[in-house]
This record gives sequence, C-alpha cells and structure tokens, in this order.
Amino acid sequence: MDFEFATAQRIVFGAGKLQELPALAAGLGKKTAFITGRNAERIGPVFQLLKEAGTCPAAFSISGEPTSGRIATLAAQAREQGCDHVVAFGGGSVIDAGKAIAALLTNTRDLMDYLEVIGKGEPLTEDPAPCIAIPTTAGTGAEVTRNSVLLSPEHKVKVSMRHPRMLPTVALVDPELTLSMPPEVTASTGLDAFIQLFEAFVSKKANPLTDGICREGLRRVSRSLYRCYIHGDDIAARTDMAFGSLCGGLALANAGLGAIHGFAGPLGGMFNVPHGMVCAALLQATTRTNYDAMIQRDPQNPALDKFHEAARIMMQDENATIEQALEHLKGIAAQMFVPGLSEYGVSESDIPAIVEKARNASSMKGNPIVLTDEELASILEESLAPPVDGDATLYL
Repeated sequence: MDFEFATAQRIVFGAGKLQELPALAAGLGKKTAFITGRNAERIGPVFQLLKEAGTCPAAFSISGEPTSGRIATLAAQAREQGCDHVVAFGGGSVIDAGKAIAALLTNTRDLMDYLEVIGKGEPLTEDPAPCIAIPTTAGTGAEVTRNSVLLSPEHKVKVSMRHPRMLPTVALVDPELTLSMPPEVTASTGLDAFIQLFEAFVSKKANPLTDGICREGLRRVSRSLYRCYIHGDDIAARTDMAFGSLCGGLALANAGLGAIHGFAGPLGGMFNVPHGMVCAALLQATTRTNYDAMIQRDPQNPALDKFHEAARIMMQDENATIEQALEHLKGIAAQMFVPGLSEYGVSESDIPAIVEKARNASSMKGNPIVLTDEELASILEESLAPPVDGDATLYL
C-alpha cells in the first residue's frame, strides 16, 4: 500500500458555522481580497463579518465561468490594492477563482506559465496567500481541492492551474448557505457531486482512504439528492449534500476522476454548458462503456468490484445490480430534466474534436481503463439525446 493524501489545513463544517468567519479570518492578513459572485443580498452580511474581523475587505466579483484573462486581471488588481489573503464566497467557479488569485498574489509570473495543457504547467515557487473557501453550493468540493479550473476562450477548453500548495487554508462549509439554491442548481451541482464521488471511487489512482471517503459520500448523496431537489428547505438533506460534496472534493483531489470529467473540460470550453448537467448527460453512456470495456478486455480490473459496490450503495440494496443502478440513474436524470448534449449545440460533427481534446485532459488519466477513440465517440453519440425515463424508485 502506497499513497499520499492532502487537504485543506483546516475544515470547519456545520450549520451556522459562517458566524465563525471573523475569528477564522483574524490574523490571516491586513487586507482581504473578497471574491464573490453577484448576489448582493448574500454578499453584504459576509462583507460585514469580514469588517468585524478588521481585514479591510476589497470585493472582486466573478460572473459565470472564471476565464484565464479575468483571473489574471483580478489578481493584478488585488496586488495593487495590497491584498494579502483571500476569502472566496460562492459556488465552485468563485472558489476556483479565489484559489487561483491567492496563488497569483505571490506567484507573479504570467498565468500561462502555470496552466496545464495549454500552458507550461510549471509549479508554483511561492506559497499562495492564505485562502478561506466558503461554498454556497453542494457539488464541486472545490473548497478542498488543489486546483483551479479556468476557461480559456482562445483555446476553447477548460484547464487547471494545479499545485498541492493551492489547497485552501480553511474550508468553511455551512449547509445553511445552500438552502436558497433553486431546484435546477440543486440538480446540476448535486449530480456533479455524485459523479465526482463515483469517478474517484473507481479511479485507477484510488486508495483505501479515498475509498472510505467515497463510500460515505455516495451513501449520503444517494439518499438526499432527490430529497433536496423537491424539498429545498430540508436542512438534514442539505447537510448530507454539503458533506457529500466535501467528500467528493477530498477524494478527487487525491484519487483523480475519469472519462466523464475528461469530456467535461473540452465541452465546457467549446460550448456554453453548465458543468453538472453535462456530466450528468454523459453519466449513463460512460458508465456502461467503462463497465463493458473492463468485462471484455480486463476482467480482473479491481474497479469492477467497485462498480458493483457503488450500485449497492446507490440503491441502498445489497442485491442491487449494475443494470438496476443504470436504470435508476436514467430515471433520476429524467426527473431532474437533464438534457442531451445536443441541447447545448453539440452535434455529431463536433465529436472528433471533442475526443481529441478529451484525450489530453488530466481527468482522463484516472479512468479505470483506457478507452478507444471509437468508444469515446460512441459515448458522445449516445449522450446527444436526453435520457429516457427509467424504472427508478426515487428516494423521497
């Protein structure tokens, strides 16, 4: 047994924990770069908490996906204003932006020097500025990952700035912050949480520690995702999802992901698509293709047992089969109105370019088996159409 495990220096989890922000921020520095979305109603109280901590916050907003150009600009502005630490408050995109800006406050070379795939992928030479990550959605687990996913419009691809030092100083996870998520956001982020847990569980880079984390996360997300979707004010279900998202971040940061997220990067760069829904659109076909490929070409692959175990956890049934789990996933996707990829403008003519870009994606390296170009293309073809409602018994 041989593995490493790294995470945020401190994780603070629980309903109402946002009120601990002043104590957590005090001592990190003199001026906060406060990275947020655009919801002024939610941002105001947090801004006030930072003022109580005496950190003189300067607010910087992220609207939509963080682009490489926007991040470079914001980092330069934060340096000019004397910011020496970061508080990122928002969804996964905001937290990714915060981690990148924290890194660029102290590592001042061109951003392209640090980006994977399209850049030089060089390591940071200085520790990032301290960073507190506060998620307001339950999906990405970005508060405990060591990378920042950025969109490069010029290259039409999403890529990562990645380094172990980019793990936040504090991950502050308060499930109450997710109560206001509308159903469509609950679905998109929650499905992403499920897929991250599943892909990290069956990843070829998984280890016993990430396996345990994934098992607990899958159990909680499976029982509470649909509950949150139809009963958004259920704090117990929201707590399950916040914890499941945290587990997904812990796992993927140490075990990697797989083909679904390998596709998601190129698709997110080429089309205006919501990340979670794209992953959900790919889930059925990718899971089936991976399973069949291992049965045919690598029947001793240890991930096969994990596929069966994940099915049992998801269905809360010790006798559940892969077929039943796939049918259940189809039903969940239909109930949550997951569209096919064609809904976002993806067509058969785009498939060769997507496959070529996905081959270079870092997430593809964790897939439990190397898929052929024909198999990758087949996944995309099957995912163009929306899922058909299956025989799923949804957890109410």
